[in-house]
Amino acid sequence: MKKVSFFDKRIFKKFLEVTSIISATLSVVVLFADIPSDWKLPAGFIFLTLLVVIYLTIWIWSNNLNHVDINVEGSDVTIKVGDIFQQPGLKTIAFNEYFDTQVDNKIIAEGSLNGVFIKKHLDISVTDLDQHIESYGYNGGEILEANDSRKQGKKQKYQIGTICLYKDYILTAFSKFDENNKAVLTMPEYLEFLINFWDKVNNVYAQQSVSTTIFGSGITRIKGHRSIADEELLNIMLWTFRISEMRFKYPAKLTIVIHKDKINQINLLDIKSARNGV
Repeated sequence: MKKVSFFDKRIFKKFLEVTSIISATLSVVVLFADIPSDWKLPAGFIFLTLLVVIYLTIWIWSNNLNHVDINVEGSDVTIKVGDIFQQPGLKTIAFNEYFDTQVDNKIIAEGSLNGVFIKKHLDISVTDLDQHIESYGYNGGEILEANDSRKQGKKQKYQIGTICLYKDYILTAFSKFDENNKAVLTMPEYLEFLINFWDKVNNVYAQQSVSTTIFGSGITRIKGHRSIADEELLNIMLWTFRISEMRFKYPAKLTIVIHKDKINQINLLDIKSARNGV
């Protein structure tokens, strides 16, 4: 999948930057060294071949870009391929509005981010985590009405965007669940979540770096936007971050981690260029 056109103007701009350096260097060299006449034609061919190789290299690099650093309103933001559990600082794990912890491939799938967190990275029992979430919520969470008619999972609802700190993890109520325990959100609710989330993180991050994945990537169904791509979700995340009051003070930064299987769907050159005003 080629995300960047072969004749993209940004590729050509980068190519000109590189070749201008090479041309300047060669100009200095030929001032002090004569090229034998029988070498001029081969040298010209080699130079043209080098230019083609440089252009191809830049184009291939642009299509395989998997790490960019940008600045959003004074905050350093890194977007990269990686494993969120390997990131320094606070790591964000998205739960549903009930903060369910039942990993049974019905409420929570084993392969989902919160499923992996509970199964492989949680250092206490699930019961203890439930008690921690409950006590944290009553001490500052935004608790909504209980859903007593719910047959599986917890019954207590939280406002989307509510967070719960557990050691170096930020657990957040992201998705709403329908009567079939399927994650659903409308676009206004998605925006509401992000604005609430950045506001909450701003109050608790304590100058630590924060990592998150692309919210909504994967199983969450955004009503009316079934075909929305991960790159569009990423742009929405960056836009809401920019208009929020959330600002990271150096050396703390925001890292958005992309799964290696998703990077082919995202043009990081577009993201970087947009933030640089290109």
